[in-house]
Amino acid sequence: MKKFVAAALMAAAAGLYAIPAAAQEDGLSLEGKTIGVAVVGTQHFWDREAFNGATTTVEELGGSVVPVDGGRDNQVHADNHDVLLNRGVDAVISILGDGAVEPKFEALKNAGIPVFTVDHPSPYSANNTTSDNYTMGTTIGRYMADAIGGKGKVAVFNAFEESLRICGIRTGLWKYVLQDYPEIEIIQPELAEEFANAPEDARRQTLDLLSQYPEGSIDAIHVGCWDQPAIGIVQALEETGRTEIKVTALDGGPETLEIMAEEGSPFVANVAQQPYLIGATSAENVARYFAGEELLPQTYVDVMPVNGPEEARQAYEDLGYGSLN
Repeated sequence: MKKFVAAALMAAAAGLYAIPAAAQEDGLSLEGKTIGVAVVGTQHFWDREAFNGATTTVEELGGSVVPVDGGRDNQVHADNHDVLLNRGVDAVISILGDGAVEPKFEALKNAGIPVFTVDHPSPYSANNTTSDNYTMGTTIGRYMADAIGGKGKVAVFNAFEESLRICGIRTGLWKYVLQDYPEIEIIQPELAEEFANAPEDARRQTLDLLSQYPEGSIDAIHVGCWDQPAIGIVQALEETGRTEIKVTALDGGPETLEIMAEEGSPFVANVAQQPYLIGATSAENVARYFAGEELLPQTYVDVMPVNGPEEARQAYEDLGYGSLN
């Protein structure tokens, strides 16, 4: 994992993201501003890259950063906003989190400190920057349906549809697309992955699933909101020789794109996000706010559909992770 993070950071240093330069060309500045950046955690690649994009861009625009990391504990993440409130920052960028952050956002807003969220729509946010989750859900639904010929039984890992808005959009639209495929059946009950050590948890649950469904009785396994569990799913399929089962997921991190790029991989489709760009865009929006520009409630950042090994290799390169060729 470390080599993938290093490659991404090297790409950013080499200017592959080129966000600050573009922002400076627009005349944006955070000179003299102190911006709090609260992230739910930095264990997961996506969270870490969004955090890096936000903090780096604030600094490139001349601002100072007060960073706080929740360690993937939603309550700690929420309480960290109290720290930023007490520090009297000029604005807060808040990355992810659950409903526990809402009263913290309200307190910041009441104190005259604008909040800019990442992947967390909120009535207290001046702007939420996020991937185009609507495209993600519908695209992966079509890709998965095509991969199994429009019919068959599908298992889904779906722990967060009800608790996180972005997951609800992605999984809900995946299911919406499948309504056009009456011969596709979603296996019940749905599976619920753990966030901590997701690959190993998903591997164990997949092995149990396969013991209940003999060869030929399950056609695909989908991860509804992200793609770290897909690593363990693929491991389980390879361990049992069940690689005819297709795997689909969402996020397109470097580890999962590398698995997809292998010829004959059961991991056949993904939709890659641009987390560094999302964090950087949020920081730009803070500068736009202070420049007096009117912001829309939502800023959507383009995603990159990935269908098959060749597109996985291309996406890996396009996102600045290196080369798999």
